[in-house]
Amino acid sequence: MSIENLGHEYEFEPQYGLPERLPSDEHIVWQGSPDVRALAASAFHTRKLVFYFGLLVLACAWPALESGAGAMALLLSVKWIVPLSLTGLVCVWTLAWMTARTTVYTVTNKRIVMRLGIVLTVSFNLPLKRITAADVRHLDGGFGDISLTLQGDDRIAWVHLWPSVRPWRINQPEPTLRAIADVQTVAAHVRDAWSQATGMQAKAAVQESTSRHASPALQVSPT
Repeated sequence: MSIENLGHEYEFEPQYGLPERLPSDEHIVWQGSPDVRALAASAFHTRKLVFYFGLLVLACAWPALESGAGAMALLLSVKWIVPLSLTGLVCVWTLAWMTARTTVYTVTNKRIVMRLGIVLTVSFNLPLKRITAADVRHLDGGFGDISLTLQGDDRIAWVHLWPSVRPWRINQPEPTLRAIADVQTVAAHVRDAWSQATGMQAKAAVQESTSRHASPALQVSPT
């Protein structure tokens, strides 16, 4: 079974997060969506944007602060940059919120299904037998990403997956379950489902680091 892209919009889902009902010999192991706060921080870089816009506001206000001008002069110096900064942050947060609401990840005993898209909904079927590795990246609060390495020449365009894709892997995109809660438990579900589907044991290397820049905490690959 090769990777399948069901690339049209679904106005009705026969089963939540799936383009069609599962066959009788397939069942859902885990299903979830990105956490909006974790997604906003990790994929949309809202914290960095807050810092950036804060620097812009400070730069605009600095001449008035340095000259000791009154409160009115200070307000006039930032009367444009503050509303523009807030508008930009609200737009980015709204995009993150809409992405989290419309994205559904489903792990079954045979495949991983990614339902993506805000306006045009598409579903990607990733058979477990076509996955050679799964790397875990820990974020704050127990959230994290699980990036999937596909076998052989199987590729999905980076732009079609974003933000559900590993950052900066443009030439060899890795579909990623982004900003999911209790990531280590979900990784264990993926590992067990992969082992059951392939009939091979997976190698796991669990690390205790919780940094958002931590190295992969789980390697799912044939022993």
